Amino acid sequence: MGKSIIIIGAGMGGMAAGIYGQMNGFQTRIFEMHSLPGGQCASWKRNGYTFDACIHHLMGCAPTTKIHRLWKEMGAMPRELAYTKECVSVVSPEGKIFYDYYDLDLLAEHLRDLAPQDAKLIHQYLEGIKSFTKQDLLGELTSGKARDILRVSPTLLKTFKWFRLTMADFAKQFSDPFLQRAFPLLEYSMPSMPFAVHLSKHAYGYIKDIAWPIGASSQFARSIAKRYEDLGGKIHYRQKVTKVLTKNGKAVGVKLAGGGEEYGDTVISNADGRKTLLDLLEGQFLNARLKEYCSAPPDETNWAVHVFLGVARDLSKEPSSLVMLLEKTVTIAGHETRSLEMQLYGFDKTMAPQGKGVIKVELVSRYSYWKELARDRARYEAEKQKVAEQVIELLENYFHGIKNQVEVVDVPTLLTWERFMGGTHGFANFPNKKINIISSLSSTSGMTVPGLDNFYFVGAWATSAGALFANAVSGKKVIQHICKQNGQKFTTT
Repeated sequence: MGKSIIIIGAGMGGMAAGIYGQMNGFQTRIFEMHSLPGGQCASWKRNGYTFDACIHHLMGCAPTTKIHRLWKEMGAMPRELAYTKECVSVVSPEGKIFYDYYDLDLLAEHLRDLAPQDAKLIHQYLEGIKSFTKQDLLGELTSGKARDILRVSPTLLKTFKWFRLTMADFAKQFSDPFLQRAFPLLEYSMPSMPFAVHLSKHAYGYIKDIAWPIGASSQFARSIAKRYEDLGGKIHYRQKVTKVLTKNGKAVGVKLAGGGEEYGDTVISNADGRKTLLDLLEGQFLNARLKEYCSAPPDETNWAVHVFLGVARDLSKEPSSLVMLLEKTVTIAGHETRSLEMQLYGFDKTMAPQGKGVIKVELVSRYSYWKELARDRARYEAEKQKVAEQVIELLENYFHGIKNQVEVVDVPTLLTWERFMGGTHGFANFPNKKINIISSLSSTSGMTVPGLDNFYFVGAWATSAGALFANAVSGKKVIQHICKQNGQKFTTT
């Protein structure tokens, strides 16, 4: 393999590939269709308010972890951070609140006050969290090296019982009805999420490895773009790639929307996988599995719509992440729900004018629901307005008076992502339907295309995971692989 690399998309995986490519002597160029770096790591301003659509709990904030080392290599650390007291909170229709505190002593006291009859299960929960604090489990796995995976094998074996449970499975064991309903929703309202994922994340929060980057996602992405450019890389903005050029079963370059062509020894795509395979590669390199997937992409419920609110209300004393349980089932955006998942940004004063705040409510819907509505722009906009009105009405039950405090409303859908970033159907729809973060961090199987050499995927399509660090790892990993193919030593300086 040669030394020239073309990267499609300045998302997290693309910029990581560019950074590590520059570090290892490759000449890299990134072509980005948008005017900003970051891809789905995005935030934007509306009338003095900042709306963030990406970061929830940023891992890699403690200097002792390997994910922190990754961010430092990429120019994202050190930076100003805000730490929250709790992982997530849940409020009942009656106003009872469960705070899932990172501090285990505080958490133990709080849970026993809520449900003294569940003392034994509460103890198991706390011990489960402690079992994941023994090693930097995800950090060791990011290297993809056999010795590091072997190093964490004892921890994996000791915690294996937690991997067999889902959030819903563990919740069923509570006798307290409030905790029975609250616990399945602690991991982004996903009851089917492996319970071990929650325990591991909670453990990283306990050691202060999880925080919020002051200034939101776009500033985080810009710091990485600056690192890439300082290393000699070049991001070509507003340059949409329309085709991957191939010759004799090898990727040799790209064609741009303006008609120009750029050539390189290797092509890396951080773009949407389905569009890359069907459009940029014209469907030429599909095995049976990918062909079936791309011809009939799943139309599953997904985080398809956000409601952002800029409110004339001080949120500094509110939980950072809140699930609001509803008294009865409500249909919003064609989907029935009994809870609202939201983030409250009172912990970052840069997100809103003084004394005011930002609320982000994330809602489940379907891509096809919004695609059909978009056939008639008036219907599409009317539905977005209706969704916002429904959400504000429900929020009034907890945030009394908020209906009169809303100053700015913004409602992006999956079609918004499609317009600005080229993605379809949301981040949760991948050819590897079972999200396996261990496999995605230690293998390159999801990065290649059958029958095409010198071409790789990075980012969400390659990792089948929504974690920001996992997408960055994919960019680092592909450069490691190319260095190995070239017989050269991989370096991170």
